[in-house]
Amino acid sequence: MNKQNISTAIAQDLLQIQAVTLRPQQPFTWASGLKSPIYTDNRKTIAFPEVRSHIAAGLVQLIQHYYPQTTVIAGVATAGIPHAALVADRLNLPLSYVRPQPKDHGTGQQIEGQISNGDQVVLIDDLISTGGSVLQAAQVVQKVAPVIGVAAIFSYNLPDSQLNFSQAQISLHTLTDYSALITTAHQQGKISPQELQLLQKWHQDPHNWP
Repeated sequence: MNKQNISTAIAQDLLQIQAVTLRPQQPFTWASGLKSPIYTDNRKTIAFPEVRSHIAAGLVQLIQHYYPQTTVIAGVATAGIPHAALVADRLNLPLSYVRPQPKDHGTGQQIEGQISNGDQVVLIDDLISTGGSVLQAAQVVQKVAPVIGVAAIFSYNLPDSQLNFSQAQISLHTLTDYSALITTAHQQGKISPQELQLLQKWHQDPHNWP
């Protein structure tokens, strides 16, 4: 598994389909209120067969390498579900998914599919910012079975997420990340050297940028 090659290839895919927008001169405002020079919409990836196939293949390699003992693949609703389905199919493993909240009708389930005591679960999500949503899903699953790790397409690699995963004692592996993405964008001429510096500065201290 050549992680660097996969990281660059997936970064190229995300840039090509415009799943990522880099706008250091006109920053976005995230739902958290944080000002950011980048906006990522990895939900777009499912509309591109070649890209979603690259992602599925990469996640399969990642899981086989880091989590060979996996017995269940679980997607985080909603963006993680299609990728989890593709991965579970390729690995011939059971598929489940985790709702943000229990259903307000029927049996009130929050986990769909089946996870049993003794399973070894890997959660799949499309994007990691602080890690809040996937770690909430992990808490739900861990009432039934261990979550041995999280696999995702992209991570901003923010200090908040690193702290949150460390405190939860859950490992995280992603196909690509912020540093790989902005480096690739610069190499392709999509951003100038000055914009690259602004993007690097945000990553060093996102809460006090610009």
